[in-house]
Amino acid sequence: MKHVLITGAAGFIGFHLAQHLAQRGDKVFGLDNFNDYYSVALKRSREDILREKGLGITEGDINDFDLIAELIEKHAITHICHLAAQAGVRYSIQNPHAYVKSNLDGFVNILELCRAYPGIKLTYASSSSVYGQNKKIPFSESDLTDHPVSLYGATKKANELLAASYHHMYDIPVTGLRFFTVYGPWGRPDMAYYAFTHAILSGQPISVFDEGKLKRDFTYIDDIVAGTAAAIDLEAGCEIFNLGNHKPVTVKKFIETLEHTLG
Repeated sequence: MKHVLITGAAGFIGFHLAQHLAQRGDKVFGLDNFNDYYSVALKRSREDILREKGLGITEGDINDFDLIAELIEKHAITHICHLAAQAGVRYSIQNPHAYVKSNLDGFVNILELCRAYPGIKLTYASSSSVYGQNKKIPFSESDLTDHPVSLYGATKKANELLAASYHHMYDIPVTGLRFFTVYGPWGRPDMAYYAFTHAILSGQPISVFDEGKLKRDFTYIDDIVAGTAAAIDLEAGCEIFNLGNHKPVTVKKFIETLEHTLG
């Protein structure tokens, strides 16, 4: 039985992962700071469902070393799945310091906790944003990721480099997962599928660039959860994996699907 600490447990992926791990028999403990990047009420509703299933979430910040150390000791944590991060590409233009605090300072704090408690296996969320201007499809883990085009992508690339260096110096098991546009129930309202759906139902126009020819690789939440759980079980030394379906669709097709579904 694994004792798994999930950071960002009230987030979209963390919420689903916690239920999956608990259902299969793992002991699951959550941490979340319930920030207001998007609806706090949505996060609290996820928390309510988790609590109904006996899964508690400690409210706190990933930069709080002592708080997380207390959780590790109290619950004999064997694995950390680090999903907490400041998300969003556009928001990084408005509030870059939020990304530094969460995605850089917070990530180093998690690595330092793994250093202080040897034996903990770390699985962490990276992003397909690390590929930046890479034009080759499908993306491969062996592709160059030296030119991210957003601060968010740059922080996720930094996470991968920091994890590799901590593995080299302290032999910490680290596995990074590059998520590709995750969607599904209880998803984030800042994602395009929510914004487009809201616009269609409200009779508002949708901003479409490049005639809708741009492609995105959408990945259903259940597939992300299955891949994340598999990575936790793998307990690799130092690895990075893409978690995407390798079937990119155009924005035009995406909108047509929403139009058909909404009638």
